[in-house]
Amino acid sequence: MRTRLATVLAAAAMTGIVAFAGPAAAAPADKPQVLSSWTQTSAASHNAWVSARGNQGAWSAYGFDWSTDYCTTSPDNPFGFPFQTACARHDFGYRNYKAAGSFDANKSRLDDAFYADLKRVCAQYGTVKKASCDSTAWTYYQAVKAFGFSAAVDGAAVA
Repeated sequence: MRTRLATVLAAAAMTGIVAFAGPAAAAPADKPQVLSSWTQTSAASHNAWVSARGNQGAWSAYGFDWSTDYCTTSPDNPFGFPFQTACARHDFGYRNYKAAGSFDANKSRLDDAFYADLKRVCAQYGTVKKASCDSTAWTYYQAVKAFGFSAAVDGAAVA
């Protein structure tokens, strides 16, 4: 009986009939900690996320959602200020915390991290241009604070 089963399985495997399926791969146990480390307000958190985003394959076991629409319906580079990376990280936080079922508990921090990222963009400019950038950053921040929740509930991320 054992020989017959082995012969049938070998023949089926050679013809492509059998696909061996193991248990579904679970995300690594530290996924919540990694997600948290990449969604803090610090420059180190931002830089770690940018590095990981550039090497997404290394993080594939975690099943993160890296998709982004950048700044949604707002300009990605308003007045020439490059906000798209801040918007992408904000989308990352919204989408992954929503998928984890812990969006409500993290939304405020995600929005604060977004604002910190925008302010880091603005810090590179001189006085007059920086003031304009800071004002634009504040407007983007207020928009996600006010409207980000409803969009996240509906399945989109507002950044």
